[in-house]
Amino acid sequence: MNEVLAFYPMLIDGTIVTIQLTVLGAIVALVISFIVGLSRISPYKSIRVAAIIYLEFFRGSSALVQMFFIYFVLPMWGIYFDAITVDKDQHEASKALNYSNYEKYRYVIIPQAIPIMIPTFGNLLIELMKLTAVCSLITITDLTFVAQIIRVQTALTLEPFLVILVVYFIIASVLVKIVDLIAKKFSKGRNVMTAGDK
Repeated sequence: MNEVLAFYPMLIDGTIVTIQLTVLGAIVALVISFIVGLSRISPYKSIRVAAIIYLEFFRGSSALVQMFFIYFVLPMWGIYFDAITVDKDQHEASKALNYSNYEKYRYVIIPQAIPIMIPTFGNLLIELMKLTAVCSLITITDLTFVAQIIRVQTALTLEPFLVILVVYFIIASVLVKIVDLIAKKFSKGRNVMTAGDK
């Protein structure tokens, strides 16, 4: 194990890269999913159809193949990237209140959607963090890539992968705590029981 720990600067760098990939991936995923989610409830059929096609395409294809396509195929076309639901009643209520589209999303749909989305987003964030390991296949020096380097240089297999398993677990635990805190903040005051609920 001491041989593996001798590579601690690389392990720290790999951990930082893994966290960066997770955070940046989460930001991109959040922005895209937010846009696509709003597009799915658009009053325009063409926008709804485009959103559904987008969702089904990415849900039905391999994340690994998508990554390879972005990293290896898009540059052939001159596109380069660095290696690194709301109830319909809410729409009707907004209409009855004579809200504009902006007001409907700002005051009704988005505030109610966020607390519902957070737990699911937390689960997806953990999955995204675990999925960063496939980035080692396109030579990004994340934790998995570092473990492979250590394995090749020391001829040890169990120890480097055991170390990165522990690091992945620690990162996941921290992410879960952060998501729980955010969920509590957004759900504060939303679970208040009324007299009729008793």
